[in-house]
Amino acid sequence: MSSVISIAGVSKTYATGFTALKDISLDIRRGEIFALLGPNGAGKTTLISIVCGIVNRSGGTVTVDGHDISSDYRAARGLIGLVPQELTVEAFETVRNALSFSRGLFGKPADPAFVEQVLKDLSLWDKRDSKIITLSGGMKRRVMIGKALAHEPKVLFLDEPTAGVDVELRKDMWALVRRLRDSGVTIILTTHYIEEAEEMADRVGVINKGEIILVEDKTELMRKLGRKQLVVELRSALDTIPEQLSQYGLELSPGGDALTYTYDNQADRPGVASLLRDLEAAGVQFRDIDTKASSLEEIFVSLVRKEP
Repeated sequence: MSSVISIAGVSKTYATGFTALKDISLDIRRGEIFALLGPNGAGKTTLISIVCGIVNRSGGTVTVDGHDISSDYRAARGLIGLVPQELTVEAFETVRNALSFSRGLFGKPADPAFVEQVLKDLSLWDKRDSKIITLSGGMKRRVMIGKALAHEPKVLFLDEPTAGVDVELRKDMWALVRRLRDSGVTIILTTHYIEEAEEMADRVGVINKGEIILVEDKTELMRKLGRKQLVVELRSALDTIPEQLSQYGLELSPGGDALTYTYDNQADRPGVASLLRDLEAAGVQFRDIDTKASSLEEIFVSLVRKEP
């Protein structure tokens, strides 16, 4: 699959001497949903701002669909829609006019039918003639997405798009993002809600302390780094784990009524069958077993903690 954004050796050092990005290289595939994860201050917003032409890079190159963001800025920027974290909207403008104005800023001819469709897709049609100042925070967030889509971009950056919005609106936005991807728009998403990345992303990148520490297909990442747990509910509580079971690294629950066995998803033979046999041989009877796989959040936390 071809790349729509190519980032090569990008760095950013501010006048204070603080280095926000260190030699970032990353390719975003055309038509994918890419989730960029990282703790606060990791460099996510700085990287997005550089690609969108808001912040000047200290080094490296960035192209958007083959257009250099410096030498061919107008063409590159015209391909990008950006929904920033901050709610920056024209308070006393109507919703429809705000979208129409944003479209005109990119030199696009007026297209009321297209603007109408965007408003309907975002469930804003009923608010089309309302002044933005009268809208709720969630509705204002939808207006910002509409403004970013008004000029028909090929790439859409969503920087913490559902911060502060309710669960219902968040799910609506997830559905919208999928429709956009299906229409050919490439989505780059930063989020603190790990479930968003787990729900929607095709690939996941993890940035920490200004460096990309991992880029992987989501399913492959969870296969490689995820772990599974087998929880064995015992018929009778144990005071200690029998010595003959020491090879499994079992954890005994505080009440002694359950054993937890953690194993790697990649292991060809995780030893569950042999564990159950050895439990029986040790005279440990159980009434139920349950399994649990690591979530993307657990994988993310473990990756960041590994960083020096």
